[in-house]
Amino acid sequence: MKKSHSHSTMRILIAEALLLLPLLTLSASPVGAQPYPHRALRVVVPYPPGGPTDIIGRAIAQKLSGQFAQSVIVDNRPGAAGTIGAEQVARAPGDGYTLLWGTPGTHAIAPSLYPKLPYDPVKDFSPVTLVALGTNVLVIHPSVPASSVKEFIALARSRPGKLSFSSAGSGATSHMAGEMLKVMSGIDMLHVPFKGASPAIIALLSGQVDAAILDIPALLPHIRSGKLRALAVASEHRSTVLAQLPTLRESGLPQYSASSWHGLFAPANIAPEIVSTLFQSTKKILMLPDINEKLTTQGVEPVGNTPAEFTLFLREETLRWAQVAKLSHARVD
Repeated sequence: MKKSHSHSTMRILIAEALLLLPLLTLSASPVGAQPYPHRALRVVVPYPPGGPTDIIGRAIAQKLSGQFAQSVIVDNRPGAAGTIGAEQVARAPGDGYTLLWGTPGTHAIAPSLYPKLPYDPVKDFSPVTLVALGTNVLVIHPSVPASSVKEFIALARSRPGKLSFSSAGSGATSHMAGEMLKVMSGIDMLHVPFKGASPAIIALLSGQVDAAILDIPALLPHIRSGKLRALAVASEHRSTVLAQLPTLRESGLPQYSASSWHGLFAPANIAPEIVSTLFQSTKKILMLPDINEKLTTQGVEPVGNTPAEFTLFLREETLRWAQVAKLSHARVD
């Protein structure tokens, strides 16, 4: 009797333990039990408010907030051509709640210019998607006596080191686009770096500098009002927004190409399913008519490629900008 009694007690204990097992698993990993995302997300924009990266980043973040039914906070962390904000995300936990709005400056250019870059653009990040391709445009202050690229180059050659160009910071796309122009046209211009596109444009509007090669979105109102004179676009093809403008390639620099881009990154060691959720959600947003229109009317082309495609794109971009850095002997001031 005693033996059968102990057996039945043991069976009851095992049955109770099996019933409790799922509950123990749940309490041990509350994060895993809740679907992603279950709290607010932070998207670090490594540039000041009001610039092209910020404009596009905020538009996407707002839509992500609606899709996820969670707050998506845009956190502007400018400085060092985007590398300060990028480092913050590189050091963040890989849980999908801290993301980076990256650019050529943070991922393709920085490795060639910063001897002690505080993060590895490849190892410290998980590329989510290339959100959009932008077009840079060469603009000058109306007081500069040039109405075409050829006239501007001739003027710069006649005044070596006298003309200046502003950028969003040493190592930013706008800095390297200017260096590329110098190398390919054989001119000498003074580089004046600022902390972001907005102050770089303010300096140009006030006549503090003579030229800049910056993203279309932030320049468009000033081009249309006549406060700045646009000479050419820096991309391989003409822009639909400024269709009358030639490319720098058409203007006597056949190899010139300095497009800007905007990409979404997560820290490394993030779960593939979270990357997939972020990618699918962003791709859906880029297909929304209002977002599509907002981007295209500012001269920005929505992309939304896969994480694998984005990784390949980043590899090519890094090699291209490394060549420009080498030829121009550009350095971080």
